[in-house]
Amino acid sequence: MSRPLAILRPEPGSSATAGHIEALGLEAIRLPLFVVRALDWTPPDPADHDALLLTSANAVRLGGPHLAGFLSLPVLAVGKKTAEAASLAGFDVMAAGSADAAAMVALAQAHGLSRLLHLGGRDRAIEPHGPVSRAIAVYASEEVPVAAEMLGQLAGATALLHSARAAARLGALVDSHAIDRSSIAIAALSSAVATAAGKGWAMVTVAAVPTDTALIEAACTRD
Repeated sequence: MSRPLAILRPEPGSSATAGHIEALGLEAIRLPLFVVRALDWTPPDPADHDALLLTSANAVRLGGPHLAGFLSLPVLAVGKKTAEAASLAGFDVMAAGSADAAAMVALAQAHGLSRLLHLGGRDRAIEPHGPVSRAIAVYASEEVPVAAEMLGQLAGATALLHSARAAARLGALVDSHAIDRSSIAIAALSSAVATAAGKGWAMVTVAAVPTDTALIEAACTRD
């Protein structure tokens, strides 16, 4: 019997991943560890920048009315969903990559861009450096309490880890509730995410590419 797949990411990603899992005839456990909310932010002068770097669709979804002032700037998007959200919002997506933000920064340099504005989350991995001249948080992913009985559902399941932050929090939660890590398998979006989860899990698999589809496939590979 296939292991249930536990989704730890917040909405709206949680529902999207659950839909993919259930379409495959598998059981999805929704156990979000975070909730995403918009932040107040002060927009800089668009003329100070030559492109936008977007690493999450949440930046578009929660950026608010200030985003309209940056529609003249081309967008470098990390991930298909981010690129789609930017396009729907009226942005001209110059490039969309399935790799990480570092690869997008390198691409920006190759195109002669040197004044990128990164709009992202409060717990972002990108700080102003090189072609990224400014980074502004427009949304926050905040921890939500998780009841012990909910965590108990993870025993015998495979937890899908979309971020290093989720991986680290999963480890802390199961340890604090004395849940045996060896009863839980994990599938991680990248090697770095897997490392953040620590050791002791029943199985560890890593997605071939950092996409939701590849993550689900990885979770099922060694089921």
